[in-house]
Formats: sequence, structure tokens, C-alpha cells
Amino acid sequence: MSASIAIITARGGSKRIPRKNIKAFCGKPIIAYSIEAALTSGLFEEVMVSTEDAEIARIACEYGAKVPFMRSSESAGDYASTDDVLLEVLKAYQEQGREFDSFCCLYPTAPFVTAQKLKMAMKLLEKADSVMPVVAFSFPPQRCMVINDAGELRMKWPEHARTRSQDLEPYYHDCGQFYCCRTAPFLQYRTTDLSRMLPMIMSEMEVQDIDNQDDWAIAELKYQQMIMKKSFDR
Repeated sequence: MSASIAIITARGGSKRIPRKNIKAFCGKPIIAYSIEAALTSGLFEEVMVSTEDAEIARIACEYGAKVPFMRSSESAGDYASTDDVLLEVLKAYQEQGREFDSFCCLYPTAPFVTAQKLKMAMKLLEKADSVMPVVAFSFPPQRCMVINDAGELRMKWPEHARTRSQDLEPYYHDCGQFYCCRTAPFLQYRTTDLSRMLPMIMSEMEVQDIDNQDDWAIAELKYQQMIMKKSFDR
């Protein structure tokens, strides 16, 4: 039987929103949503939080996650990537004699993640090496504008000025919520962006970057709408 681990990456430093990873979101620390989704899914042998912060570790444990070791100072720095953190975590478990066939990396500021979405992603992973939730750009990037050296506004690609929106190729971007990945190819290539990567297309109403206080307010509104819609659909 294959074993999987959920790794929630939650460092203490946050410049734009202080204590972002444990800030109250619709009534509870935002990290709690990722922990609860992972635990409720029943997919993972272990649900752990990688952090260097004692308060984050305490709150994570209160909501049922494990913090078997603290993150190193190297992987807690401003320039450490998510892949660096994942490599450190998987190596630490290997040193304990524990191996996982696959893992799911969840961000701590991802309240739209649900157990059902994780189940869908892990099902997709059976046919791939990694799975990334993505969302379509709300406005066609091909219609973007740029400002030239004279300060004048110009279309970046004027050839698309009269192209109908529905005739333009849709472009997608990372939702910034979670990634599911097979461990062996990740360790080989040291990235979750593997060649055999499948998309999981998400609704724009359940995706929100949270980089400032305005983003936070919008995310709470979207989350409340998501909960209302689920209640209405029952």
C-alpha cells in the first residue's frame, strides 16, 4: 500500500501581513483550513507542518497536525523556495526511516482547499507525476497594455486588437494553494514542476492571492460565498 504525506509550509516571517499564517480568517487561524482539509481527506499517513516558529507549531498541533522537527534557518529565509522546504522535510523523514511514495504540499493561507479537492488531485496523480491547481486569467493576457518609453499606452500585441475574446487561447496560472507530487521524480529533479504534470482547473471564485489586507478581505468574502453555495446546493 502506498504512503502519502501532507506537508504544510508555514514559516513565521511575513512582511506585508504580519503573522499571516496564523491570522484569524473567518473565525479561526488561516492555517487551520489546510490542516483540517488534509486530515478530513483521509489520504495521508501524516499531516505535518514545516515551520521555524514556535507559535505556529503550537497552533498547528492544536488543530491536529504534527510538527516532528523544526525548520532549519536556511529553509526559513526569504530566499528559500518551497522546493527547498520540501526537500528538507522528505530528507528528515528519510533519516527517521520513513519513506513516502507521494506527497501533497499545502500552503497555510489556502482556506479554499477542501478534502474533496485533495481527493480529486490525488486521483489525478495516479496518471501523472505532479498535479497543480490552476485558474484561467480573468482577462485575456493577449490584450494586455504596456507603457512605452514616452509614457504612452500601447497594446503589447496589436495583432489581437480585434480578435474576439472567445477566439483567444486561454492562459492559466498557479492557484497558489497546493501541489500533489510523486516523491521519486521530485527527488530526482528537485521540483514539483515535472514534465508529466496535470492541471486541476479551479473556479475563480475559489482562488485568491493573499498578499495584502485588501486581498485578505476579498478572500473572506469569497470564502463566505463558497460556504453559502455549498449549503444551498445540499
